[in-house]
Amino acid sequence: MSGEVYYHDHGDGVIHSHPVDGEHSHAHGHVHTETKAVLNRLSRAIGHLESVKRMVEDGRDCTEVLIQIAAVRSALSSTAKVILKDHLEHCVTDPAHSDADQLAALNEAIDKFM
Repeated sequence: MSGEVYYHDHGDGVIHSHPVDGEHSHAHGHVHTETKAVLNRLSRAIGHLESVKRMVEDGRDCTEVLIQIAAVRSALSSTAKVILKDHLEHCVTDPAHSDADQLAALNEAIDKFM
């Protein structure tokens, strides 16, 4: 196995990852109670990031741009916390979904996030 991973969306708003060798290791049908809140937060962050892009295009002061980038980062971090909390409450603590592979995948995701 090459260790490479590709990412895709099945149209459910969730980005799924698979090893390049084609193994399909995630389960479909996760129930995420915070999906609407996460999507709303991401939409706001996207809008904010588009504003930052316009600031750069307009030649706005670098310190203003950096402050706005920090705000986008903060918004994404708080969104990630909602996703992590939801995952811990509904996937990892549920014996039907939780196993060693699930915990390893969570640890890998946390490592990449940090």
